[in-house]
Amino acid sequence: MNAVALVLALAAQVVFSFADPGIDESSGLVDLGALMVTTNDSGDDALLYVIDPATGRTVGRTAYAQAVLDVEALAPAGDGEVWAGDIGDNRATRQSVTVYRVPVGRGDRRVEAPSYRLSYPDGPQDAESLLYAGGRLYVITKAIFGGTVYAAPEHLDPAGVNALTPVGKVGLFATDAALFGDGRHVLVRGYGTAEIRTFPGFVRVAGFDLPDQQQGEGVSIGPGDRIRLSSEGTHSAVLQIGLPDGVADAMAAGPPSTAAPSPSPTATPSIDPTEGRLPAMTTSSSPGPLLTIGVVLLLLLGVGAWARGRRRR
Repeated sequence: MNAVALVLALAAQVVFSFADPGIDESSGLVDLGALMVTTNDSGDDALLYVIDPATGRTVGRTAYAQAVLDVEALAPAGDGEVWAGDIGDNRATRQSVTVYRVPVGRGDRRVEAPSYRLSYPDGPQDAESLLYAGGRLYVITKAIFGGTVYAAPEHLDPAGVNALTPVGKVGLFATDAALFGDGRHVLVRGYGTAEIRTFPGFVRVAGFDLPDQQQGEGVSIGPGDRIRLSSEGTHSAVLQIGLPDGVADAMAAGPPSTAAPSPSPTATPSIDPTEGRLPAMTTSSSPGPLLTIGVVLLLLLGVGAWARGRRRR
């Protein structure tokens, strides 16, 4: 274990471990204060598990649909309800995905949860992150070069397919996301790193490393902005972490100032989301680490080819 990993491990507090062996692929997490909610991902039933964090024991199970394909994300919906996102699509073949608004609590129950179909404007996408902010759902796709943030319509149609609109980007292979209590910042997590973005602009504020987990796929933000992380694996631990030094200050200071992008005839118009409409999609002018690595590799390959040509002469 290197020095950074050791510091992160020491800073992380184990809140509880899932006592229920049925929870073996925790892929979403919601902090309701006295209770936690999680779900398994692909292959499981439409079932939400309610956990007492004082013991790690399952104190409630809510069945909410006949069948699901790949539930990868949860988000608080208010009033003892959570959004369950059947949005996983590893092979990118689903023409629409489905979200459910599910009441949860202690005890085992079966409910008829309202469901809504969503579709992407640019074809099927894999996603594992769901946000509910300002009365609107947001889906963040999981892509190797960074995901796209899509906004659902403010008023969802239960009978039709609801078109998603791209409104931002993230720089991670995103496995989950959660909204801070101020309503102005979002934490997006990957397997080993996280970043803070503004809401609703999704401008990057800061990034930091996460503690090692078997396969970290869940994040929640609860009372007092406490941050908790879950992982796949039977009896896996739920960790609580604090923000690293400087990150809270960066959030208080706001996003770094950037030059306004040049107008584009195809850009999404900038509209005030508080009026039930969508914010503008923002892009970064910096190439990002993956693109930089790619350029370096291309240069190295070019030098190698030139050297081989010199030897053949």
